Amino acid sequence: MVSLISRRGLLLLPVLSVALLAGCNTVVMNPSGDIASQQGRLIVVSTLLMLLVIVPVIALTIWFAWRYRKNNTAARYEPDWDHSTQLELVIWGAPLLIIIALGLLTWISTHTLDPYRPLSRLDADRPIPADTKTLTVEVVALDWKWLFIYPEQGIATVNELAAPVDVPIRFKITSSAIMNSFFIPALAGQIYAMPGMQTSLNAVINRPGEFEGFSANYSGAGFSDMRFKFHGMTQENFDQWVAARKTASGHLNRPDYLQLEKPSEKEPVRYYGSVDKDLYHAILNRCIEPGQMCMDQMMSGHKMEQAHE
Repeated sequence: MVSLISRRGLLLLPVLSVALLAGCNTVVMNPSGDIASQQGRLIVVSTLLMLLVIVPVIALTIWFAWRYRKNNTAARYEPDWDHSTQLELVIWGAPLLIIIALGLLTWISTHTLDPYRPLSRLDADRPIPADTKTLTVEVVALDWKWLFIYPEQGIATVNELAAPVDVPIRFKITSSAIMNSFFIPALAGQIYAMPGMQTSLNAVINRPGEFEGFSANYSGAGFSDMRFKFHGMTQENFDQWVAARKTASGHLNRPDYLQLEKPSEKEPVRYYGSVDKDLYHAILNRCIEPGQMCMDQMMSGHKMEQAHE
């Protein structure tokens, strides 16, 4: 009786695991953006595929220990047994099939969820309308705060980010001095921010709300407080938010950026009603200070020299 109950309990482990994952109110497993939703489903499917091997192994380990215990004289005793073709096929065939399935899943999801790839849908039921315009946000990881520049809107914010619901967002991400990681669990997976380099993230938020964003890569003393709020809004509310930010008195130029760039902890939210158009380009190419040559100019000059040679 005990053995039967144990076996039934073990067989129910995959179902219970899925139920626990589905019922858990974690952001990663219950996100508000389509990319994060696909990533969450990928975690569940991968876990179930791996459980197809793990659960039988656990069940058989317990069953063998019970079946062939010392005082069970009814069990067959075959000390000279050493091979079974059928058993070998099961032992090697089942994991091989699962590895193939995981490989195909990885191949497909790696291309589908490529953060550099422009979005093809708003969610599983809605493609992106033909007249939809992508919102561009330039992200700069500072010590220890986040700078967000909206080039089309002409504004900038520190430690606050907003975007309209069901509008594709393209983040251009870089860092001022040290490698960091930009992460909004409700929206999409983490993307590294590196000085002198640009990474990208394409994502969409499908529900209005206030979501947590933070640094997912340790970057020094103020790392723990390097957090910001991401607001998913209706288009009307987003337009009002932009209009309100434009009334801010600050103008973010290169001298002001050099002051902002200095390390500081627990930086409050601040707004800039206008921003230099070439500021992000200068940050990315490491030429903020007067007299510095931009990296792209340096590289193009080097290429021209090579061409002349």
